[in-house]
Amino acid sequence: MTAQALAGALADERRRAVFAAIVLGARDVPAVVTRTGLPAREAATAVRRLTDAGVLVDDDGLRVDGERLRGFARAGASSPALPAADPRETILRTFLRDGALIRLPAQRGRRRVLLEHITERTFEPGRRYPERVVDEALRPWCEGGAADHVTLRRYLVDDLLLTRDQGVYWRTGP
Repeated sequence: MTAQALAGALADERRRAVFAAIVLGARDVPAVVTRTGLPAREAATAVRRLTDAGVLVDDDGLRVDGERLRGFARAGASSPALPAADPRETILRTFLRDGALIRLPAQRGRRRVLLEHITERTFEPGRRYPERVVDEALRPWCEGGAADHVTLRRYLVDDLLLTRDQGVYWRTGP
């Protein structure tokens, strides 16, 4: 993160209010709404932007990424940048909680990153799986989230990460 990126992340008054609410103990968007008085949609957008910028982390509740901010402070304002957050990790942190899919991203590029992650951790290259086994393997990814295993399977096939022929599936993507 550069000084400019940090300043940009906190330049908006609503994002500063959200940041302050989280510093003071808000751990989720409803708590941020209560503390800031912002509409839920604005609070959620600010949380997402601060998380994407690497200022916040959402692991078992929202928190400031103190380690990242300390690294920025140690590097000094004259330093051009800290290593940028891995965009893949940011996407995975945003859409996965405790190994389960919260929801599928609407943006195709983000969805592809998430689908590749699920494919790599669920299916072995070269092995063939009957549909029943694919469904059983995908169900844990969908527990408690907004997506179901059938939709997830459809996206994996549509994105050519799995190939299907007569009820048998195999991994074809990366």
